[in-house]
Amino acid sequence: MGDAYCSDCKRNTEVVFDHAAGDTVCSECGLVLESRSIDETSEWRTFADDSGDHDPNRVGGPVNPLLGDVGLSTVISKGPNGSNGDGSLARLQNRGGDPDRALVIAFKAIANMADRLSLVSTIKDRASEIYKRLEDQKCTRGRNLDALVAACIYIACRQEGKPRTVKEICSMANGATKKEIGRAKEFIVKQLKVEMGESMEMGTIHAGDYLRRFCSNIGMNHEEIKAVQETVKKSEEFDIRRSPISIAAAIIYMLTQLTDSKKPLRDISIATTVAEGTIKNAYKDLYPHAAKIIPEWYLKDKDLKSLCSPKA
Repeated sequence: MGDAYCSDCKRNTEVVFDHAAGDTVCSECGLVLESRSIDETSEWRTFADDSGDHDPNRVGGPVNPLLGDVGLSTVISKGPNGSNGDGSLARLQNRGGDPDRALVIAFKAIANMADRLSLVSTIKDRASEIYKRLEDQKCTRGRNLDALVAACIYIACRQEGKPRTVKEICSMANGATKKEIGRAKEFIVKQLKVEMGESMEMGTIHAGDYLRRFCSNIGMNHEEIKAVQETVKKSEEFDIRRSPISIAAAIIYMLTQLTDSKKPLRDISIATTVAEGTIKNAYKDLYPHAAKIIPEWYLKDKDLKSLCSPKA
């Protein structure tokens, strides 16, 4: 109840708030003074009674089909002294244990790493599915959880067509080294091959898969990014026997040498997580084809002679 001016009664009258409809109604004449109003108060209220627990949440997390109970299990809360009445219900629940405890911990680790890498939810779900298949085979016990989680994310990224380099994932892993992640990846591929009876599809990596992210890290404009993409596409016509990521890094380095603000090799190496020596070797292979792979429209006001010689 409250007071508000009613245009029909021509005075302030008591009004009734209909929270279900969002209406403010005059209690004397029934006129709707305001409709579809927004309730800015808290959506929840505390249902903790006198237990001293002020957690306002009255629902659990979202449904997770990868868990045995689909994420809908009941957790018995504790009282103010860490007990629940006589404590019998809490003790019984703890005694039974949680069969999905290891999965929940792994899924949280996957979600945290995916957030740090700014990955979409489809990749996170795919990584969780891969880990669940490993857990079903009971082959994760005693293995490095961080390495397994990182490897699951690496494989999921490749399968979803959004690959990340091992170095990128390693930088976000909690202590897992590049070597450990590599071993975990091989272990996962081997285990799932046994499960499926055939080789696991990892997805093909192309140099273009890394371009936008690398170009963004360097701060290239739209025109330069377009030129890099076209150069990478044309380079596929030649037999350049280098890894996709090293080709992408070398082409970015090549095109930045044609601009006024030339980027040093060290900056390209940091932005692409590719070693300077690797970029130099790929650049050496690409240099003879520069005139053929770089778009003509991009070379109009630029001189190929400004490209440094691979021998330099």
